[in-house]
Formats: sequence, C-alpha cells, structure tokens
Amino acid sequence: MSEETPEGEFRLRPMNCELNQLSMPDGSAMLMQGNTTVVAGIYGPIEAKPQKMIYDKASVEVSYSPIKGPAKVDDRMTEMYIKETCEAAIIVTFHPATAICINVQELEDSGGILACTINAACLALINAGIPMKFTIAAVNCMIQEGTENIIVDPDTTQLQEARAEFTFAFDSMKKDVICCNTVGCFTETEFLEAMEKCKHVSQYIFDFYRNLVKKYANVI
Repeated sequence: MSEETPEGEFRLRPMNCELNQLSMPDGSAMLMQGNTTVVAGIYGPIEAKPQKMIYDKASVEVSYSPIKGPAKVDDRMTEMYIKETCEAAIIVTFHPATAICINVQELEDSGGILACTINAACLALINAGIPMKFTIAAVNCMIQEGTENIIVDPDTTQLQEARAEFTFAFDSMKKDVICCNTVGCFTETEFLEAMEKCKHVSQYIFDFYRNLVKKYANVI
C-alpha cells in the first residue's frame, strides 16, 4: 500500500508498505519512506533466555542490521531508540517471562532512517498482533543552514544543508513525545517549533497505519 500526504508546508515523502513480507517471523513489514527502505520482523512472544527473563513482564530485544558491514556504534544507538520506543507502546505485562524480538534490516538510507525504522517496527508489531497501549509515529525534520527553514522528512540531498536534524516519535493517544533524537546546533525556540511541526505531520502517519490495517483486514 502506498500513500502521499497533501501538498503544502507539511509534506512527507510518499510512503509504501507491505505486511507479511517475511515467512518466518510472527509479523513483518517492509516500509519505504521516499527511497529510505527497511524491513522489520517480530518474533514472539517466545521463551526468554534465563539471563534476560523478567518474571513480571516481557523483555523487548532489538537487533538492527545496516545495509553493509558489521553494526557500528550508531547502529547500537538505533537499537536503543527502537527498544525504548517500542517498549513504551507494548503492554509488556500481558506476556510475563517471555521475549519479544524485533529484527530490523536496513535496505536503503535516503534520509530519515531512524524514523523509518521506528515506524516499520510499529507496523510489524501490529501485524504480529502484539498487544499495545498505542501506536507510534516517528517524523524526521531539519533546520536548513542560512534560510533557517524547517523541512519535514528531508532526503539525503537536503540533509547536506542541515544545521540541525531532529527525529521525534509520538504516541497515537495524546501525541506525547516518546522518543527524541537531535543532531547539530539549535535554540530552544527552534526545537519547540520543529517538535510542533513534526507532531502535526504525525497524524498523516497514523492515518496511513489505519488505512493499511483496514486494507489487510479486508483481505483477511
């Protein structure tokens, strides 16, 4: 399924998603935001390893693989962001002493890779039927050097002119910030303005989720 947001100030790159792309996981999603593409797979709830077992809730484990080469420090940070964001959304007390494993494979990074991985993980969790308190929408934006314009969902060409870059993840209930990653120099006013623009845009992503789930529900 693909979808484009309306023309205007708050414009996202076209989004495309296919669920159940992988046969082995309990749920999977291949998500494209522009040319940025990732595949996420969910395994679980499964039996947790003794050293990672938490007796009153499920443990969330994340593995992120870059498109080439071994995982680097930045990839471990990406895993942390995915883990903490998804852990906040999952009702972990429903499956105590189990593990929910999220595997994410980067296929192409054309800007906004962190937002794309979080959104793909959320869609894979939905596809796997994991109980969640809310869904999550992550949005990337940047402040352009010189013009000070805030550009939502920039690609790699636009990011070359970025003075600061932000990735925000919002919950679907209250639109509270669940995750925030920043790079570069910016003022408090610029930060708040970027957050508000991304919060506005997140509704397009939640609508995309809703339409996607309706499509697959009709197929089933």
